[in-house]
Amino acid sequence: MNSDPIADYLTRLRNAIKANHRVVEIPSSNIKKEITKVLYDKGYIQSYKFDDSGVQGTIKVALKYNPSTKQSAIVKLERISKPGLRKYTGHDNLPRVLNGLGISILSTSKGVMTEKEARDQNIGGEVLCYVY
Repeated sequence: MNSDPIADYLTRLRNAIKANHRVVEIPSSNIKKEITKVLYDKGYIQSYKFDDSGVQGTIKVALKYNPSTKQSAIVKLERISKPGLRKYTGHDNLPRVLNGLGISILSTSKGVMTEKEARDQNIGGEVLCYVY
């Protein structure tokens, strides 16, 4: 049993990037599916596939690399809110990552979204992670 499934998800992505894997398989959950959709919409991963066969199901993520330099589109994944110390923020002071070059992923009352989308909708939430 894993006490922090989001940190496990980010660590699996991080390890696959360091090993230059093209595809990584991750155990599935609803929050992980939503984070994957956000990463795909913002262009950090090439594609994804949800496989719901079996008890838990899996998420297959195709990582995105620059063809000429072989560098990943994701430079850093950083977990912010942890089970032992949750980090919440209001709509008035949403975090900016690298002065707007990166994204922070939030879990809000209207679903998982980036800080830019939350700023547009004037809602706050739990800051899950930073991606850049």
